[in-house]
Amino acid sequence: MSDDARPPRRSRAPLLSWLALGCALVVLLVAVAQRRDEPVGDRTVGEVTRVGVADGASVPAYLGAAADELARLDAPDGWALVSFGDYLTPAGVATTLAGAPVSAVLARVPLPGRQTEIVRIAALRLPDDVVGGMAEVAGRKDREAADYRARAAADAGLRRRYDTDASVAAREAAGYRAGCACVYAAVVRGAPDALRALAGRAGVRAVDPAPEVTRLDRAVFTPPLPEQRDVARPPADTGAEAGDGMGDSSEAAPTVSAPSPTGRSRAAGTASPNPAPTS
Repeated sequence: MSDDARPPRRSRAPLLSWLALGCALVVLLVAVAQRRDEPVGDRTVGEVTRVGVADGASVPAYLGAAADELARLDAPDGWALVSFGDYLTPAGVATTLAGAPVSAVLARVPLPGRQTEIVRIAALRLPDDVVGGMAEVAGRKDREAADYRARAAADAGLRRRYDTDASVAAREAAGYRAGCACVYAAVVRGAPDALRALAGRAGVRAVDPAPEVTRLDRAVFTPPLPEQRDVARPPADTGAEAGDGMGDSSEAAPTVSAPSPTGRSRAAGTASPNPAPTS
């Protein structure tokens, strides 16, 4: 048989094309399946919500704005920042907030002439959790005082400063260990009517509703201190020894920034939240 009589050979090109297309489809399906298995990232990481009075803002304006929002509040159960008119003991907090669902309290030892540390204590059970949280803070302050004393002994040039810091830390430890009148605010949850009723209780200075807060670990709470009457600013840190007693530091810091129109802080940002609860 001549070459011209042979049957034509079938081309393999279409078969190879279909095989390549099938392989590509398998790879695509595997990639899609793996993507579905990957956890979805939290796009809100790093964002916090501030609730309270802004630094340098008018305290009366803040109190008025909080009262207005509370009066208009019409939402399901939500978080709120409760400010007290005075520093309260753990038992005093339990009495003032009796029946209200509490998440945390904010406290500081009000040493005259000192800017003492503000701490946030988890407090689901009152007053037990506050007492336990204060005991933990007292232990940490004891360690801070010991560290400052060691630094003072090792550095003659900064000995006076370290001795002063050790004294302040030791007095803070003693105050917390004794269950001091140091709590000045709390974070609670409730329905609008319950929050409005709470605002009318003795010892409550303000109830600032915060329905925008969905996660407490990404919220910064800045209630006014009981001694802050005009502008929100830190107590003056005079640096002078003020004895062993505790009391309100009513003197203002020398520099004050311009107050905002309403005095309220509601902006979302990237600042670090309040210190983590101690219990």
